[in-house]
Amino acid sequence: MDIFKLIFEHDLRLDQLRERQTDRSIQETNQSLEAFLKPDPTYSKFYFTGTRLPEPSFGLNQLQSFPSVMKALNDSLNGYHIISENGIISFKEALNNAKIGEALILSVNENVSWDFNRLRITSDSNAGHKKEYLAEILQTDDLVLYKENAHHGYDLHLFSRKNIYPRLFNTFRNLVSDSFRYFSINGKRIRSEQKFYFETWTLDRPPHGAEEVFKETVL
Repeated sequence: MDIFKLIFEHDLRLDQLRERQTDRSIQETNQSLEAFLKPDPTYSKFYFTGTRLPEPSFGLNQLQSFPSVMKALNDSLNGYHIISENGIISFKEALNNAKIGEALILSVNENVSWDFNRLRITSDSNAGHKKEYLAEILQTDDLVLYKENAHHGYDLHLFSRKNIYPRLFNTFRNLVSDSFRYFSINGKRIRSEQKFYFETWTLDRPPHGAEEVFKETVL
């Protein structure tokens, strides 16, 4: 059986990705009434992971339904070009060729000038270390996608200024079957490793914040 998890976090403040000025006098000087009244721009992030049961195998690409999951994700991102440091590539090429920690840009534009080296993460860093440059990219409505290590394979991590959750939710719902269980999870409520891997110990009673999606489930 495949356990697919879409972990989301919405309404994250974009300015929290940027470098914050610690000198209060400079902060106050830079603030204006216009900036104060302007709504804070926000972004969303989505983590795609999975577990194959009964012998747990952790990683999105460990799912038996992985090809169908990737097609669903590709369909959800229709309209975006997938761009690597070598140019536009297909979604399949991106998954096959991108290394763990290598960033991919999703853009409606065919040409982007982002510095992929500044986005690359290693065993000593994570996406949080790239927060200022991520903020700059997200502000333009481009998306950033990472392959990240899982215990037995890899997962995917997507950053977007636009909240694309509804299209993701509905597309993956079409995959639900007796052999494919789908959980939509509020990442702000799932902070411990035990809760993250709830499928290994309490699959039929998931923790608060993890909701199973059925064919008839609607937003």
